[in-house]
Amino acid sequence: MISRSIITLFIFAALLGVAGCNDTSAQPPVASDQASEKSSDHAADESGAEHQGEREADSSDHDDHDAEQAPDRVHLTSAQRNRLDIKVGKAKSGSATAVITAPATVRFDSDRVARIGPRLNAKVLEVTSDVGTRVEAGDTVAILDSVALGKAKASYLTAAARYGTQLAAYQRNKKLAEDKIISEATLLESRANYSQARAEREAARAELKLYGMSPSAIQDISTSNGTPLSRYPLTTPMTGVVQQRDLVPGQSVGANDTPVHVVDTSRMWVMIEADEQSLPRLRTGLSVELHVRPLPDQTFTGTVDWISSELDPQSRTVRVRATVDNPDGLLKSGMFGTAQIRTQSERQFALVPIDAVQSIGERDIVFVPGDEAGAFRAIPVVLGDEGGGQVEVRQGLSSGDAVVTSGSFDLASVLTAGGRSAAHGH
Repeated sequence: MISRSIITLFIFAALLGVAGCNDTSAQPPVASDQASEKSSDHAADESGAEHQGEREADSSDHDDHDAEQAPDRVHLTSAQRNRLDIKVGKAKSGSATAVITAPATVRFDSDRVARIGPRLNAKVLEVTSDVGTRVEAGDTVAILDSVALGKAKASYLTAAARYGTQLAAYQRNKKLAEDKIISEATLLESRANYSQARAEREAARAELKLYGMSPSAIQDISTSNGTPLSRYPLTTPMTGVVQQRDLVPGQSVGANDTPVHVVDTSRMWVMIEADEQSLPRLRTGLSVELHVRPLPDQTFTGTVDWISSELDPQSRTVRVRATVDNPDGLLKSGMFGTAQIRTQSERQFALVPIDAVQSIGERDIVFVPGDEAGAFRAIPVVLGDEGGGQVEVRQGLSSGDAVVTSGSFDLASVLTAGGRSAAHGH
């Protein structure tokens, strides 16, 4: 019995040892599971880092795209440049309130207009200069025939001949009187005849001058080589262009007729209708800029040289005259336009056309050219007063800076469209 108990006790102890061994061997699997979990977490971390890198790379790509579509830059393609009318000019210096804007009309400078006609009755033989012909001072514009001029030339020739005869007689008698060959009375009579002949010749010469003949032309009468004395060349007293020609061969014209007009269009008058409130700021010598409807891209400059002393009773405007240079003849009499008279002002700012300024959001911007063709940059500006189609730029732009003066609305449209495209790209 004892032996069985001992044997049973040994068996029970052996079983406990086996169980203990089994429990100890179960621990590594648990550790293995934890390592597996850590490995999984590490892999997840690496995967997350890779995704983060991809997101950062993707963000970098978008940043590059945003840089191309920068919110203050526009780059036009060649097709866009051809389609859009973009003009660049320089910002002027001045004050918008110092500009007087008024309607204006172009006129010929009256001091540069010659209305030509005969100074006696005549008949037209030939017209040598048609309308549009440029003539120089002294050129013949028509050839006339005048009976009265023929008679005046004949009288001059007679007077000149008698003068020559009496001059010779007086010189001869003067010598004879010195030699006591003739009496003093004869000498006095000869001198009287000579003086009368000289007076008659001078009177005939003066009459021909009144008819427009030059001293050289009068001198050449006696050597006309068969040219009729009645022949009358009508000449222009100034250089210019024939503006009017109311002459045809066979036509009779009188002393009061001026059928040919010659004008010098290198300088024109601009008649400006300024409002009466502008009178305190008006004076002669002020600079004027003229824009006319048929030539919207041209600017003509001039100077105020006259201010009327009375107001128009109906319109309550004062007439102001300016002389404007017109070397290329682009200005035509009768053109309507707008004149800007620049008065003096102590305040000086950069001035741009009102249409050059665009509003994007809460910002006022103007466009300036970039470093290459088709590139433009929007810059924010602080605006001042407006006047005469101009606006003051008090901050953001300086006078003389290049700025887009026409087409800024199109650039703003391209800019905002590019911004929306960039936003949708995300």
